Amino acid sequence: MPKRFRLTRRFPVAMTEDGFRRLKRFAHEAGLDEGEALSFLFENFDSVINEDNLTHRMRLFNAELEDRKR
Repeated sequence: MPKRFRLTRRFPVAMTEDGFRRLKRFAHEAGLDEGEALSFLFENFDSVINEDNLTHRMRLFNAELEDRKR
């Protein structure tokens, strides 16, 4: 029996314009709304990421973060 899909949490999220555009594109391509797309990504996180790429991208993002906040 499939798990019932209920959105039980709502939280304010601050995203970059680039990140939000990419989320919207992913959601549209998958036929989901943004909340459903985020739920899918995080429920399936370990199987949809490449750990080596994630670590590298996270290092780059963190290195640029302070400059991007200005």
